[in-house]
Amino acid sequence: MRFSDFLASFAELLESAPREELGPQSRYVFLSDLHMGDGGPRDDLAPNGELVAAVLARWYLERGYVLVLNGDIEDLSKFRMKEIRRAWGQLYALFDAFAERGRLRKIVGNHDLALLRREDRPYELLHALALEYGGRTILAFHGHQSSRIFIKHKYLSDFVVRYLAKPLKVPNAGISTDSKRRFKAERRIYRASKRLGILTIAGHTHRPLFESRSKYDSLRWSIEELLREYAAATPGSEARAGAASLIATYRSELERLGRKRRGAGPSRGLYEEGPLLIPCMFNSGCATGKNGITAIEIEGDSIGLVHWAAEGRARGYIEGEALLKDLIPGTGYARYLLKTDSLDEIFARIELLA
Repeated sequence: MRFSDFLASFAELLESAPREELGPQSRYVFLSDLHMGDGGPRDDLAPNGELVAAVLARWYLERGYVLVLNGDIEDLSKFRMKEIRRAWGQLYALFDAFAERGRLRKIVGNHDLALLRREDRPYELLHALALEYGGRTILAFHGHQSSRIFIKHKYLSDFVVRYLAKPLKVPNAGISTDSKRRFKAERRIYRASKRLGILTIAGHTHRPLFESRSKYDSLRWSIEELLREYAAATPGSEARAGAASLIATYRSELERLGRKRRGAGPSRGLYEEGPLLIPCMFNSGCATGKNGITAIEIEGDSIGLVHWAAEGRARGYIEGEALLKDLIPGTGYARYLLKTDSLDEIFARIELLA
């Protein structure tokens, strides 16, 4: 499939997206890939359902965030809508609470695309959302638009009309567990974001990305920084011992990820052949992780990647890497701020290096 075909379809998605202006007091949180089911053993959200509810109710709703549900919220490829609504009444009540305050944006993904055919859908459905920041654009969309079937039919101008006019038959084979396919999808999104000079926030691959870096790349960078700190510290000092401990933790996680790579390295080489990686692509990850959930946050002029988990259940590298740790009182859940950066600096790098 030619990249030019995806770029044309992607530009159409960007042009058609509703726009909102970001200001100094703006707060947005992006969650994707909840894959809500019937509450049973085949429901991917079941292990993290209570965590998601606590995070929404006790953190984001209380603090005035706009909740962007960035696709694949319901898993209609495996369950009927009435089963999902019956199992997840508490979450729908929270979605309602955001909506009543004008703070809910619901974007469709490939697993819940069939909602567009339902006349009884309770929330407005979007294909994408564009946020304007000082004349620059942040585009939130699910990411399935980078898959071959959607590119072939030009997602908005052809696919939606053709496939939603009759019973929906969309291949939903799990890209989240297919390394080669998800890296191809990410590379298309990266190249298109770079070409158009925009910042994108996607989901779909279940892999959190910050400034176009995967967890694998972030760990490598962290190890390099810690090695410099270790070399500069006084032998026998607490600083050197602390750096050595973190290096061991990060190395263990890096080796674990390396064993899962299956020959397809999740590194910047898959996105960029040149020496500069442009920080134009972000991904909120998913809510179905074994050790917690991830999200992207925007607050005023900054953007961050956060991990939520039961206190004491996060992996060791997250405890060591977190810039900030917050607890939700009385819940046993913790928020780990893993990465953060200024939107002005990110857009400066996009504009000057892309």
